[in-house]
Amino acid sequence: MRSNRKLIFWALSLAVVFVAVDTPGQGLAPLPKAESTSPDAIIELGKTLFFDGRLSGDATTSCATCHDPGKAFTDGLPLSAGYPGTKYFRNTPTLINASEQNYFYWDGRMSGDDLPSLVRDHIAEAHFMQADGRLVIERLRQIPEYEAGFKKVMGGEPSYGKILNAVAAYVSSLRSGTAPLDRYLDGDKSALTEAAQRGLELFQGKADCIRCHHGPFLTDDKIHVTGVPQNEDVFGDPERHITFRRFMRTIGIGDCATLRIDIGHGCVTKQKSDTAAFRTPSLREVSRTAPYMHNGQLKTLEEVVDFYNAGGGVTDAKSRSMKSLKLTVDEKSDLVEFLMGLVSDPVDVTPPKLPPYELRELGQF
Repeated sequence: MRSNRKLIFWALSLAVVFVAVDTPGQGLAPLPKAESTSPDAIIELGKTLFFDGRLSGDATTSCATCHDPGKAFTDGLPLSAGYPGTKYFRNTPTLINASEQNYFYWDGRMSGDDLPSLVRDHIAEAHFMQADGRLVIERLRQIPEYEAGFKKVMGGEPSYGKILNAVAAYVSSLRSGTAPLDRYLDGDKSALTEAAQRGLELFQGKADCIRCHHGPFLTDDKIHVTGVPQNEDVFGDPERHITFRRFMRTIGIGDCATLRIDIGHGCVTKQKSDTAAFRTPSLREVSRTAPYMHNGQLKTLEEVVDFYNAGGGVTDAKSRSMKSLKLTVDEKSDLVEFLMGLVSDPVDVTPPKLPPYELRELGQF
């Protein structure tokens, strides 16, 4: 009995890490100065790898295939296309500010302090890039420019760990710049339009967005149930449904054949209260990352505001903070105006020229 009590206490303690607590927000803060922990040469190597399809099984699918710099490092689709021959069942989130997250993935199943493991997950997963790490290493070793580059900037020949760390270094460098909100918070009252200033007041007051979207990255980085309606394409498209069922079965969820709801964080905790709970995304660059929510069900910021104004969707275990906001038409317009201004200058990315394979003479390996 005593051991069972210890087990229950441990499980409850673990759950506290993941379950969102409906507490007031902590206010807004300007974006902190970006400080890279990786040398520029490693970031540059990681950038080249980010665009190189040879990290995938079919040698054509790169990280940039789904995380397009021209679309704020998303793909602009409601649901990700996934690896050729499969389709994914969730929306592609932006990679901008990804290194600042507490959790990775919409369902929060991976710690945000291990970006190299996230890269590995994407390279290896069948519905992402479907590549055997050993094959990826051998491919890169047939490319003299990579061989020399790894030795120069990472101290040795290509290895799986070095590949993951280089790509992670590049992703970590993808940060928002100064937005109008930052200038406003620093004292430039002309940085926001009058409508956006009214929207900011609503954001912090009547609309209570700040409860879950606070701090410099405008997120509490917790897990909430908001009642987003299901995207029926997940279950109506056989390729997406197969991927969905495979994922759920792999992560230990039973009755995958009949399941018709994305259980979100519930797949991590296996708790009914976490069914359809998903991570709060940052609102930085939000006007460039449509469509919205974990399944792309809301196409515009106007739809997002309408959704929250109605108190979210219909579901049993909705977060306690979800309630009707009773915003007027003009107030909703002002709030959208504020959200539209949460952008900085786009990350300027020129796709690198990828180094070619070359014949290697015996003894050069």
